[in-house]
Amino acid sequence: MVGRLGLKDMHRQVLFVALTLSGLVVGWLSDWLQGPPFVAAMAYGLAYVFGGWDGLRNGVKALRQRTVDIDLLMVLAALGALVIGAPAEGAMLLFLFSLSNMLQHYAFGRSRQAIQALMQLRPDRARVLRDGLAVELPLEAVRVGDVFVLKPGDRVPLDGVIVRGESALDESTLTGESIPVDKGPGQEVYAGTINTTGNLEVRVTRLASDSTLVRMIALIEQAQTEKAVVQRLIDRLEQPYAVGVLVVTALAVAIPVIFFQEPFTQAFYRAMTLMVAASPCAVVISTPAAVLSAIAAGARRGMLFKGGVYLEALARVRAVAFDKTGTLTEGRVRLVQVGVLEARLSEDALLQWAAAVQQYSEHHLARATLEAARQRRLTVPEAEGFRAVIGQGVRAVVEGATIHIGNLRYFEAWEQNSSIKGWAAGRAVLETLARQGKTAVLVVREQTGQREVLGWLAFADALRAEAMEVIQQLRRLGISSIVLLTGDNRHVAEAIGRQVGVDTVHAELLPAQKVVQVQALVEQFGAVAMVGDGVNDAAALAASTVGIALGRTGTDVALEAADVVLMSDDLRQLPYALALSRATRRTLSINFAIAFSAIILMITTIFLQGLPLPLAVIGHEGSTVLVALNGLRLLRYGFATS
Repeated sequence: MVGRLGLKDMHRQVLFVALTLSGLVVGWLSDWLQGPPFVAAMAYGLAYVFGGWDGLRNGVKALRQRTVDIDLLMVLAALGALVIGAPAEGAMLLFLFSLSNMLQHYAFGRSRQAIQALMQLRPDRARVLRDGLAVELPLEAVRVGDVFVLKPGDRVPLDGVIVRGESALDESTLTGESIPVDKGPGQEVYAGTINTTGNLEVRVTRLASDSTLVRMIALIEQAQTEKAVVQRLIDRLEQPYAVGVLVVTALAVAIPVIFFQEPFTQAFYRAMTLMVAASPCAVVISTPAAVLSAIAAGARRGMLFKGGVYLEALARVRAVAFDKTGTLTEGRVRLVQVGVLEARLSEDALLQWAAAVQQYSEHHLARATLEAARQRRLTVPEAEGFRAVIGQGVRAVVEGATIHIGNLRYFEAWEQNSSIKGWAAGRAVLETLARQGKTAVLVVREQTGQREVLGWLAFADALRAEAMEVIQQLRRLGISSIVLLTGDNRHVAEAIGRQVGVDTVHAELLPAQKVVQVQALVEQFGAVAMVGDGVNDAAALAASTVGIALGRTGTDVALEAADVVLMSDDLRQLPYALALSRATRRTLSINFAIAFSAIILMITTIFLQGLPLPLAVIGHEGSTVLVALNGLRLLRYGFATS
């Protein structure tokens, strides 16, 4: 079958089909015009040689492995037609069989080309800055930390972070996003994307062997080897089915001749027709044609299925569990509110003091504070004597006063905290903010033995812009239950859950507890998808029916555990993936209906009406091409994600 052939065989196949057709046409014309017998014999011989070459070669190879395949059945049927004096029918069979294989090969080639085009995206060399000069080097010679130069129109050779310049990057090859993305210093660029407008200097963050593009290609190669459940079942049944066809063919000759004294030629002709009609070419080709096309369509949108089995499984999903941080939220904490209790103090002044203390901290809240100060263009004063209490707060001396920044536990550990001026009001604000799903800290000034609450800072992990839209689309697609699983505190988790509209929130979970929740969902709904990006999500991704990871922000552990990867980190691809999987399942059902209906109809007609061999050949090869083309439609599958 076509699956055994490579793209390099395409031209040879076209030539063989043309020669087979030429032999068939010349033979027909010679018979019709009653020309010399040797002309027809040579013409049909040409058709048999070139039309049966691939089938005979594959059939002999299968026999050496003590198996029988469909190629051998077609060759035997053609030889049978020759034996009973019907070379034209045999030549027609071989022509249509070889034409069918060529068309299937083309269909598969279209699917594979959509994927393999990714291999050509990465340049072989990069212009790396060495001693102030741009030097072209092979990618294997570039190290992490090197800086390479991009000009407008250049394709990005390696993953990195922009250190100088601004430009718009066309990332459609990896993410499916058609609009170029504006980027500047500090933002990531990915191998295989295109720099469209400005000059950039980029620091390498991953070697050529570890780039996002290489990871994407590796996942695609894995996908092509992971067959769907239905396809594996067909592969197991193909051999016994082919043997069964041979046995039935032999009986179809022997029984009428021995028991009903039917002429051998008549019985043998009907048996050859039966062999052609019963051969399951269309059944065998129906699954890979659809699945490979769907995987290619997903890859074009920046969505990678690790195999047909996961594409098939996603169609059965009825519940979806989400991680919170980095999945439903951006995974980047931001300062969302600055509040003051001291009337003579401005928000900017409070933020300046807070940034002065936190500039020495590596905590994510400290980074968010400094980022907010930079956005407001504030001058951050120097601080001395920085000290941190892990999990509670920090302090330092700024402009002669000790500034404390901490959560309630930090200040509740103090003796006589009630003596802090504004303590009751500050505590009430922090408790209110916690119920709103925000993380908040107090800023307290200590000077000459006096302690005073100056104000507070409130932080939040911003919800992804598309999160609510995605939840609504999942509901329209018939998802019965949407669950939030997070290790974050209950107040924050419930606030996020209310915002996006999930059904159930499970908070303050350890990784093992996430697994328990996923397993409970599997027991209840049968098939569950888990969406996450972190190390703590890996076990839950593996425990779900289909694990879905975010490709950009996802950790290596999460990507390894997942079955589907969204390379663009755009959650709007999730409803598309679900819809694509269901469309694939519908296509498979249609293909099976076409294939089995054609077999049953032809076999029935053979026994009731004496279907001639040429019509059986047309029905057999026509149904095979039809299911291949029907599967190919998935290459252009579209689904409105907004």
